Amino acid sequence: MTAGSFDVRHVDLAAGDAGGHGRPALSIFWWKDLPLGARASLQDELPYGTSQLRQLTAEYAAAQLEARSSRLGAPLRATYEGWPKQALSLEAAFEAENLVEALEEFAIPSSAPAHDISVVICTRDRGPALSKCLASLTAQRSAPGEVIVVDNSQDGNARDVCGQFPNFRYVHEPRAGLSRARNAGIHASRLNIIAFTDDDVEAHPGWTAEIARAFAERDVEAFTGLVLPARLDTVAQRSFQFTMGGFGNTFVPLTFDRRFFEETRPSGAHVWKIGAGANMAFRRSVFERVGLFDERLGAGAAGCSEDSELWYRLLATGGTCLYEPRAVVFHHHRSDWPGLKRQIRAYMKGHVAALVAQYDNFGDRGNIVRIGKQLPVYFVKTFVKSLFEGPPGRLGILASEMQGWLAGLQFLLRFGWRMRRTSMGVAATADKETA
Repeated sequence: MTAGSFDVRHVDLAAGDAGGHGRPALSIFWWKDLPLGARASLQDELPYGTSQLRQLTAEYAAAQLEARSSRLGAPLRATYEGWPKQALSLEAAFEAENLVEALEEFAIPSSAPAHDISVVICTRDRGPALSKCLASLTAQRSAPGEVIVVDNSQDGNARDVCGQFPNFRYVHEPRAGLSRARNAGIHASRLNIIAFTDDDVEAHPGWTAEIARAFAERDVEAFTGLVLPARLDTVAQRSFQFTMGGFGNTFVPLTFDRRFFEETRPSGAHVWKIGAGANMAFRRSVFERVGLFDERLGAGAAGCSEDSELWYRLLATGGTCLYEPRAVVFHHHRSDWPGLKRQIRAYMKGHVAALVAQYDNFGDRGNIVRIGKQLPVYFVKTFVKSLFEGPPGRLGILASEMQGWLAGLQFLLRFGWRMRRTSMGVAATADKETA
């Protein structure tokens, strides 16, 4: 799937769209504004036939029905793998109710007002991309209460771009680091819900409205949404999407709670499966309760995972996060191979750093198990598999991952991370032992 040209096509099953002709494509299926699923297809598999479209509609509708109908046990809880446990067969779904009627109900777009949402975009030296991101926020069906652009460059070069959007606020945070920039955005924000996206993202017109609906309807402290690829023009973009899995491709809502945390805790609590920092939101009370983003983490510092480390603190102290794919953003993956390898290296470096930070805060040995056992086993298995099955370039990506793993360890040693429990960790452990 990584070779040759590839399109990203959006197929509305409600309109009977067959997916078109031409180049191979990642077809993203929708029912009006409701994302249903994605499927990579080669040129000779397109367009889709009528019977194939009916089957896809039935399968996707059954999954949505199970995930969203309270009569069938919704909302679904995340499992060890971060995926829902399928309990509803296709036949049972047909018997439950009319699938098309269910899709019509689930696809009703949110009309929830977003006036209590502060949107924070952190940017660094990406003027053209930032302009597209901000333009997408002006096209929201439900306008956010405020949009804050945090410029993390040394010279404040995003000021001119932000000036093209007079209703948006500009904040300059010259100290390098995404966590510092995010925290500056939190301090500058005035509203009760704080949503984050990135400067290489364009938001779907219903993004803020869906965030507002989720917080209005569900008693959760945090939120993540679906991140879809904007383009797959280059080998690097396709490798990130198909080989590395992109930013995930779950199309049903999931609840991540303390039970999920405890189930995955022995291997480092799989909080990285909750979502992506390019599409997340929090109630302001979260930062008052568990603290801000850890400034040792994130781009410009350890590499990344400042988002997952915050989710770790949230779940460890009894909070809940909702993943709702109706809130969609489109991410522009790295287009060049060197850029992708740097990104993968930074991701792994930040992941290791976050695991040590989590051990530092809570004393959970599962974090060390993941660093010292699970990740090396993953490297060996991936190496052996890549020798025989590919895909092309996988060994190069693996080398970047291993470099990131080593860099994460060196980073921790160089800056003297403390291997001890903080008062927060002791309190959380005591809470667990007395529960």
